[in-house]
This record gives sequence, structure tokens and C-alpha cells, in this order.
Amino acid sequence: MREAPWRIIALVAAALVIAAASTMVIAEQAGDGTATQRATPAAGTPAPSPPESPTDLPDGPEGAPRTVPAVRNFDAADGPGWAPAEGVTRVVAAEDGPLDDEADRLAEELDADRAGNGARDGDVLLRLDKGAGTGAEGYRIETEDHRVTVTARTQAGVFYGTRTVVQSVRGAGGLPQGTIEDRPDRPQRGLSLDTARKPFTADWIKDRLREMADLKLNQFQWHFSDDQGFRIESESHPEVASPDALTKDEVEEIIDLAGELHIEVVPEIDSPGHLGAVLAAYPQFQLVSASGEEPRGAVDIADEDAGKLIDDLLREYADLFPGDHVHVGGDEYVAATVSDPESTYPDLARAARDRFGDGASVRDLATAWLNDRAETVRDAGKTPQVWNDGMHAGGEVRPDHDREVTYWTGREIGARPPVEYLEGGWKVLNLSSEYLYYVLGEPNDFTYPTGERIYEEWTPAVLRGTEAVPEEFRDADHIPGARFAVWCDLADAQTEEQVAEGIRLPLAALAQKVWDPGEPELSWSQFTELTGQVAAG
Repeated sequence: MREAPWRIIALVAAALVIAAASTMVIAEQAGDGTATQRATPAAGTPAPSPPESPTDLPDGPEGAPRTVPAVRNFDAADGPGWAPAEGVTRVVAAEDGPLDDEADRLAEELDADRAGNGARDGDVLLRLDKGAGTGAEGYRIETEDHRVTVTARTQAGVFYGTRTVVQSVRGAGGLPQGTIEDRPDRPQRGLSLDTARKPFTADWIKDRLREMADLKLNQFQWHFSDDQGFRIESESHPEVASPDALTKDEVEEIIDLAGELHIEVVPEIDSPGHLGAVLAAYPQFQLVSASGEEPRGAVDIADEDAGKLIDDLLREYADLFPGDHVHVGGDEYVAATVSDPESTYPDLARAARDRFGDGASVRDLATAWLNDRAETVRDAGKTPQVWNDGMHAGGEVRPDHDREVTYWTGREIGARPPVEYLEGGWKVLNLSSEYLYYVLGEPNDFTYPTGERIYEEWTPAVLRGTEAVPEEFRDADHIPGARFAVWCDLADAQTEEQVAEGIRLPLAALAQKVWDPGEPELSWSQFTELTGQVAAG
């Protein structure tokens, strides 16, 4: 018997309503604050089965994880742990969410697939949890029965957790069962590179960034202007750039990679010394002594137009580099280091007295110069950093306090011990020339630093010589971190490849000592062997 048309229409409509109800979607809030979706079955509809977990998965290793730097806490548990399984393991994180970059990178490194949800055995799940007590760069890894969960409060923390996963796979094939709780001791951890004297290629710099990220280092100080060259293209003053300068496009690629690796790039335009490349284009700003000598790279700090030129460059690169810091130099300015600045540079002495009174000196004028450059950087929304020998004691003009001091030397005339800066309320970063200066060609009594010496003797609290500062100043609030520095005084002394190999172990040793304040458990030979197994480079 044929159905009436109206009855057929009603049946079709009812079926459509039931189908729609059975696939009604609601949004729920994930721990990372991103919206995910799940299907909610209608009443009477069987709930969908969870993803089927693979069987016969490989077990992880036993014992504590082996990484560089070492994880700071591991609570072992009974169970099979985790190891990546070919064709099975996936990296799981919300698609188009804040952890996309971290998940994609880890999946590529593990040769694994990506998934947006539904973590199962064999997988690595990445999670953001704003309430996690991991700190800004810390993370927690829970490995349980062939499954890994990496949780952190920030993207950087998740990223560092993935570095531990990758290193654990390289060195031991996977992760043991248990929970890792890990975080850095110092917030600033990095490498400083002089490309002004030696023009490193963009690809070489990118390789160093990847190496740094693998070691959980997060700052790259870029010294690209000095007497020998100005190695980044300038749009505000194109005439200062060297012919072999990197283009802005190349630099932006480096900056983008650094951002993906959670590395801040700190540009440095050193002044009022080390400006030879700029003075080649602007000889009218050259400092001249009473005897007519023109010290290399020294600008006339009494000339306001010279200050405006440097401020133009500082603004340009503060805008190009998105990080929180800009380094304004201040070191080795010859007019402040000679035995009698006032008689050697009487024009500067006269300008100092005109501006700051009869008791003012050339060093007051140098302090005022650096204060002005620091103010330019602050106006651009950045925190200025300066070399310690640009911080002159006493006088009519005092260094401003809204800056950080990078301490490298105690050799300068009137050298001040680092405790004076700490007592004065400045944060001090450790770039100790005793342990952390890799100077090509080893001039001026420098010797290539060894990773062993850093690993066995140095800590962030050893700012000058071999003695640590008093206990009250040793924490991260006073000394926020350290950088290993490559200086290219004799640029042809080593090739790019030799530099990369020469700094590999010192950089790893530094990474260990800024991440974990405790005494390393491994001997130097064990650490060296482990670094070769797990670290990129």
C-alpha cells in the first residue's frame, strides 16, 4: 500500500531531527584555554568507543632520564615506560592551537604523526595548564604505561619538555616510567656572538640557535657593530652597513627561527667605543686627542649629533628585534680609560664642566652618554643592558638604575668588583672573561675556555676571577643568568666549523650550570660522552 505524500515528508523530517541530535556538538574548554569539540550522543544512542590503543608497544628504558642539562627531579615508578613505536606513536595537541609549533616540531623529530585529540597508548600528549605549578619555563612529564604527557604553564615550558623527550629518545630510546619535574635556575641563559669582526653566515647562526634550543638556552646576544664591520643592513643609515652585511630578510628569518625555539635575540650596538664601521661613514664624529691622535672606534661624546645618529640605529634595531632587551655597550671607551682623561681630551673635559658643573670629568660625560642611549632603548619599550666597564663610579653623573649590567672584566682602569654593582641594586649577568670568553686567536692573554673548567669550577655566582660573590647575592634575583661569548678579534684564526666545534662542550657545560644550581652528578668524562649522544650539533 502506498504511503501518502504528507506521511513520507513527516518520516523524513523526523529522521533528520534524530540524526542532528545524535551529532550535536558542544565546545569544552581544554587545560590550555583552547576550545575543543566532542560529539554528544542523543538519548538512547550508544556512546562512541574511545580510540583503540595499539598492542605490543616497546618498553622504555630503566633508570633516571639522561639529558643535557640533567633534569632536576625524577620520581621513578613501576611500569613499562615509553618508547616511540614506528607507525603508531603520535604527538597529540589541539590542532590550530597554541602548541601547534611545538607539536609539529616534536612529531618531525620523532618521525611520528600528529593528532588533535584522543591520546592513546604510544602517544605523547602536550598540554598547557595555566594553573600548573611549573614556573614560567618549567614543565612536568608523566610517563605511564606507554604514554607520555608533557604539561607546562607556558609554551616555552612545553617546548623544553619536548627537548627532554627528544634527548631521552636519542640517548636511551625513550623515557622510563615515572614523573619528571624540571625548571631552570636562571631566567637568562645563552650565547653571545660577535659577527662584526667575523661575518658568520645566516645558516651557521641558525644551526647555533638549534643547538642552543636543544640545551634549553634562551638568549642570543648579537654583537653586529664594531670597528671592523656593521653586519646587518640598515634602512635608517644604509651607509654604515658593510658590503657583506646580512639583509633584513635574512635577519628576519633568524628572528623567526629564534622565536619558534623560544630564544630571545638581544641586539647590541656598542658605543661610544667600538664604532669604527660607523665612523668610516661619519668621520666628523671621530674623537681627537689634544695631540691630534684619533683613537680607533671612539666617537666624540660631546657632539650631540653623534648621539642622535646612534639613537637612530638603536630605534631601528629595537623595532626589528622583538625581544625584551637591547645592549648599548659602553665598554673600553678610550677617553675614560687613559690615565689622565682631562689633559688628553680637553674638549671633552670642557664639555663635561659646561654641562654638569666645575667638578665634572670626562667620565661624567661618558656616563651621561650611556644614560642617554639607555633612555632611548627604554623609550622603545626595551630593557637596556650595558657592559660593566661603562659603569663609572663616583662623579657628578651616576648610571641610571633601570638597566642590567653584563659583567665581563676586572681588568679596566679603576676596576670595580662585581659586588659593588650588586650592592648598588643592579642585576648582573655573568659573561666572565675568565671562563666564558672564547676569543679567536687568543690575543691579550686570553685562552680558549674549556667545558671541563666551566663544568667543574664555575657557577653563575663566579663573576670575576675564580671566587663567588657573597652568598646573599648568588640567587637569580641578583644574577639572572649567564652567556658564553664568542669574540672574533683575530677573525681568520678559526673557520666557522672550528668555532662550532670549539664552543660545543663549553656551551653544554654552561647550559648545565645555569639550569641546575646543584653539583653535577656525572663526571666530566661521563658528561662529555652523554653530550655526544643526546645533544644536537
